[in-house]
Amino acid sequence: MSIRYGWWQKPISVSQNVWAGLSLASMNIPQVLGYARIAGMPTVTGLYTVLFPLVAFALFGSSRHLVVAADSATAAIFSSALSELEPVGSAAYIHLVSAVALLNAAFLLVARLCRLGFLADFLSRTVLVGFLAGVGVQVGMSMLYDMVGLDVGSHNTVAQFIGLMQAWPHIHWLSVVLSCVACALLLCGARFFPGRPVPLVVVLGALGVSWFWGLAQYGVTVLGPMQGGLPHFLAPVISWHQFLALLPVSASCVFVIIAQSAATSHAFAYRLHETVDANADIMGLCAANAVAGLSGTFTVNGSPTQTAMAVQAGGTSQKAQLVFAAVTLCVLLFFTGPLQYLPRCILGSVVFCVAIGMIDRRALNRIRMESPGEFRLALVTMGTVISIGVEQGIFIAIALSLFRHVRHSYRPHTMVLKPDPVTHELEAAPVRAGEQTEPGLVVYRFCADLFYANCSLFAEDIDLLLSKAPVPVQCVVVDCSAITDIDYSAASVVRDVLFRLNMRGVRVIFGRVASYALADMERHRIVAALGEGNIYAQLHQAMSAARQWVQQAGLAVRH
Repeated sequence: MSIRYGWWQKPISVSQNVWAGLSLASMNIPQVLGYARIAGMPTVTGLYTVLFPLVAFALFGSSRHLVVAADSATAAIFSSALSELEPVGSAAYIHLVSAVALLNAAFLLVARLCRLGFLADFLSRTVLVGFLAGVGVQVGMSMLYDMVGLDVGSHNTVAQFIGLMQAWPHIHWLSVVLSCVACALLLCGARFFPGRPVPLVVVLGALGVSWFWGLAQYGVTVLGPMQGGLPHFLAPVISWHQFLALLPVSASCVFVIIAQSAATSHAFAYRLHETVDANADIMGLCAANAVAGLSGTFTVNGSPTQTAMAVQAGGTSQKAQLVFAAVTLCVLLFFTGPLQYLPRCILGSVVFCVAIGMIDRRALNRIRMESPGEFRLALVTMGTVISIGVEQGIFIAIALSLFRHVRHSYRPHTMVLKPDPVTHELEAAPVRAGEQTEPGLVVYRFCADLFYANCSLFAEDIDLLLSKAPVPVQCVVVDCSAITDIDYSAASVVRDVLFRLNMRGVRVIFGRVASYALADMERHRIVAALGEGNIYAQLHQAMSAARQWVQQAGLAVRH
């Protein structure tokens, strides 16, 4: 029996998490302000997403690193839909946005009760590496616009690249110089001072330089003024028709929340050799969105970029996120004024360096060397995220993982058991024409469950072994050790094979039949088709019965 300890029970470095939380705040506070613009909400609501929702997930979630806050994918989903119902930024629009967050919490609660965390198991490590790499490229490309002083005109990475090439003559060169200096400091700091709050130093330094020299007057884009203060807790009021209209919007957000958060938490858990409880994370996401809806802000989600920032800053648990929330509280109460001087190009540089770090080149190279097929799956996932979007990339990742599993099950390994010339023990050999275990006897192993897609292989192998046998086959023993489930279609094929072999006078015996496989065989009338005395729990029992049958058949032929 294993005991899963909470993040608060594990030994950590408090000072390391404090510095990580400070660095995380310096990088993410300006970023969530940008997400508020995507959501069509007041700027200060971006800060609200990293206050109470962050604390809620830290208390209820299991991931030690997942940062749950504002996210561009979900913000784009609900803002595009709600803008058709109410004017963006209006009081009615804000009520709808908060209502979507509360609906998300309700759907996530249902998902937790139904234990839908198992969906994360369909994300293989291969596609997770490709997913994070794709997110890194996508975020890095969008940050290049801020780094060169341009406005992003599209959410699509390919369109962003084309637009950047076309707008190259219009870039702001002072912003480019500042971005290059910031990137150089950040990359050198990551190499020579790992674990130190270099991003915090860069952001504070840029803030001071911008305030002292007034960089805004030289054309450098800054965040600009914003209001402060704590959020007011209030339940949104909407009509019944608005409620019905919000249901599909919320459902879309929840699918993205579960998939993206699971992909992110599992990717970093794999990278850091840790484990996560996907169902506990869903509960944490439920609590975070409930608090977001009640505190007047918008939907929150597990963010790959912000989680990467937390990891690179040296955070070892959710205590780093709690420090982040505490810093946000201080900013809301006392320091919203200085934030207006922060250059967007510096923020873009910080996020760009983090995004590049999300591309795990070593892992991709290991996958390429060990499994070229899986490497291609990682590249497809990466390409989908880059060319189409994060949410589509997640679903492609799940589909590819399932496809790989089905592909292995569709063409499973099949073999004939033959005695070793030296040890005389039964050893597995590939199914080929003319293979026999003993004269007149074939022991055949099918190494997967029997279902509609692979049952034809079962029939083809049996026909091949009998039609090309050097000695007429009198008995076939099927080793069922790997067969745990048989569906209706496969059962029909098996019964047809048994009927044809019976017409040829070939006896069929099933060995190593487990209880759950036997239940399927009885339900699908395979036991009746086999006949009495042809099913055994052990292979040696089936072999003994088969050898007696072959001997009797041989004696009958001689007489």
